[in-house]
Amino acid sequence: MLYRTIDENRICITQPTHAWVAGQLAQAWGNAAIGSFAPHAAVCLGAEQHDIGWIPWESTPTLNPETGYPHSFMEVAPEVHTKLWAGAKQLALPMGRYVALLVSLHGTGLYERFTHWKQSPTSTQIVEAFLQNEKEFQQHLIDRLKQDPAYQAYVTPEVITRNQKLVATWDALSLAICMGVTKEKQFEQVPSVIGEATLVLTPIQNDPTRLSLKPWCFQTEEVTVVFEGRILKEKFQDERVMRDRLTTAPWITLIATLYPSSDTDE
Repeated sequence: MLYRTIDENRICITQPTHAWVAGQLAQAWGNAAIGSFAPHAAVCLGAEQHDIGWIPWESTPTLNPETGYPHSFMEVAPEVHTKLWAGAKQLALPMGRYVALLVSLHGTGLYERFTHWKQSPTSTQIVEAFLQNEKEFQQHLIDRLKQDPAYQAYVTPEVITRNQKLVATWDALSLAICMGVTKEKQFEQVPSVIGEATLVLTPIQNDPTRLSLKPWCFQTEEVTVVFEGRILKEKFQDERVMRDRLTTAPWITLIATLYPSSDTDE
């Protein structure tokens, strides 16, 4: 779960919803400067489902007693989120092997990039065991996909790395969009035609629903994404009460539109 504040109200946005925004970005992605990707349908679905492992937790979120709100995805303990990521591949596999591969790669990529789990011997042991199991699963899928003429071209190290980085890019862009962009944000190591690019996302006139992006990465002149959240107007001390209130909290539909950057954007 992640959060956004609107008119002093806390908006709760689930991980699968944020992933849906990543999928919307993937569907619109690609032009002469940034390049395209393949297999297109499988990569788009992998982006859309990259947080599928969080569905069980989002159904019964846990309470952070320090904030009075459900734990955000950044507050969940390693022994919990590694189990969620470990289960993600089996939830994704019915959608296809390449989708499951990307979901698993996204999970291991997060732990490899963000290594705060190494600060504790216990969490280090948990995460290292998770990484070993996931990498074995990934290699198993790659070996099988190499034997499939439909996927042989897409399981080379270069293509896998590019697609993994693209899912990570859409993930990061989606998180920023969902949480509300209040100042310029940069996104590095984005695959492009000439190597890697750094994207700059900026709210136009301080409006988080209107964003400029440089360089422009999409097929159309503008891109609009839509997603939903629930409004929590109170804090909680009891987890059961929090869950009950969350299931009846009012919905809100949120929209953000991205435009090519211009010199007048502020």
